Amino acid sequence: MRHNGIQPQYKYSSQNDEDCVSISRILSGDVDAYETIVHRYQDMVTMIANRHVPRPAVEEICQDTFIRAYKSLATFQGKEAFSHWLAKITTRACHDHWRSVYKNREDTLTSMTRGMEDWVKKTLDTHSQAEFETHVHKDEAKETLNWALDHLSPQDRMVITLTHLEGHSIHEAADLLGWSTANVKVRAFRARKKLKNILEKIAGED
Repeated sequence: MRHNGIQPQYKYSSQNDEDCVSISRILSGDVDAYETIVHRYQDMVTMIANRHVPRPAVEEICQDTFIRAYKSLATFQGKEAFSHWLAKITTRACHDHWRSVYKNREDTLTSMTRGMEDWVKKTLDTHSQAEFETHVHKDEAKETLNWALDHLSPQDRMVITLTHLEGHSIHEAADLLGWSTANVKVRAFRARKKLKNILEKIAGED
């Protein structure tokens, strides 16, 4: 029995012969061969999930990613590296996670701690890259940024994380999310402005 009853549609690629062999076996009915794919890319998928969702949600994202990839395996055409194809699925699973969290969130957002407020004020007042780097690596940095990101929409959160925090280009972020370049470009600009306004508002409060 073939995977999902669909004939393989992808073209073999020299990018990763091992992936091609594994995919061919799976699509030919050897479902156990999928364990090889999972083992090969478990660390990569976990790393991506760790960048976008809280630690307690990472395992769920990984499981969701590999389930989605398995169900869609027959659509992989080999025009890109399998790792990149899987990275896109992982990124979109993270986006769906935040959409679900925001939709079902009943509790109000927590207040910023004094340490977080001090970090914001000091960071916004820096005048050199060296000073900025000093503040960014303080313990309050990650906590503060996550707090601020909670005030953005799921779409803005993903875009600003990919482009501003991870350093992906607009084109790369659009590819990972499956959105148009124009959409990501506009969202990135607006999201950065929103995030800055949130931090400046906190910095201006006594």
